[in-house]
Amino acid sequence: MSARVFFYVQHLLGIGHLRRAATLARAISAGGFDVLLVSGGAPVDGLALGGARFHQLPPLRAADARLKDLAQPDGTPVDEAFRAKRTRQLLALFDAEQPDILLTEQFPFGRTQLRFELMPLLDAAQDRTSAPWIVSSIRDVLRRTASPARVDEMVQTFEAFDTVLVHADPALVRLDDSFPAWPDIQDRALYTGYVADSSVEPPPEIDLGKGEVGKGEVGKGEVIVSAGGGAVGAPLLQAALAARPLSPLADRRWRLLVGPNMPDSDVVALRASAGEDVIVEPVRADFPSLLRNAALSISQAGYNTVVETLCHGDRAVLVPFGTARETEQADRARVLVERGMVAAVAPDALSPASLAAAIAKAWAGPSIRSFPAVDARGAAATVAALKQMVSP
Repeated sequence: MSARVFFYVQHLLGIGHLRRAATLARAISAGGFDVLLVSGGAPVDGLALGGARFHQLPPLRAADARLKDLAQPDGTPVDEAFRAKRTRQLLALFDAEQPDILLTEQFPFGRTQLRFELMPLLDAAQDRTSAPWIVSSIRDVLRRTASPARVDEMVQTFEAFDTVLVHADPALVRLDDSFPAWPDIQDRALYTGYVADSSVEPPPEIDLGKGEVGKGEVGKGEVIVSAGGGAVGAPLLQAALAARPLSPLADRRWRLLVGPNMPDSDVVALRASAGEDVIVEPVRADFPSLLRNAALSISQAGYNTVVETLCHGDRAVLVPFGTARETEQADRARVLVERGMVAAVAPDALSPASLAAAIAKAWAGPSIRSFPAVDARGAAATVAALKQMVSP
């Protein structure tokens, strides 16, 4: 009988957390585990799960871009009755599954808004006669603005965990740069390498958008502009349109990818502003192919997009999403800028002129491909780590 993995994930604003969790769930399932991916965020169409099973909890999202308060998808605030109902469902599901491994995405190093259900889940796991392995799955960068008291709370909660899988390449980004209590957890931490989705291959023939067809050459020589799920991406796409005539790549075709969470009104405005040789279309499953063929990528600095850019891109400009509280994307971009791998525009400095200047800098600088390849074998390393846990 296959070892069972209960994998909890909660996306709040974008869909990056769920995408990475789905990539891991597919790999873990392909590695011989019986995987249940339990999602607490808004449903996402077309989520590829391979052989993994899926359960949707009553969905929650961030009330706004500050990512501090929770709301239901229609904006209704979350009350105690909702929290209690969702917690009961989560615990009943866990009890029915009787997993060998409990895997939590980000928690306890993030998603502390969900402590109302995650602390009871940890208690339930520890109270079982045959307790499962309890594992945290986290990204390369944590939020630096967590207070000392919050960091202490994370470390204390982590005492219930057997290990934390850090999905990063320590030769590029180290967790101790963003997590001050690294000495308290390092003995139970394992770097896996970055988690990249390598399952997407270009179709044999693709319409390039102007009546031309090429074999796997979609995006050849283009500027690709993307903003993840799109919930906070409209300013970047709008600035890119205005920056195009100011940039050294004004004569190239520009392709703007619109995420599923972008408001319809913003999409309509972008299409109305798009000039000749500018394509505005939904995000594409063959994004890695676009990056391989593109002259330059302009994007935010979310985990998945940056990993795909490092694995497939030539030159790139990062415009991280950030607030006074949310520092993760800005920190990730800063590391890559300091190494000379990309150009960037600070979250509070985005304008057509600043973006055009960053494009010029990236275009004149070295290719990402001239740097040592990053370790993007995180999915396989995660499977290996989990197998070692449950091996006799």
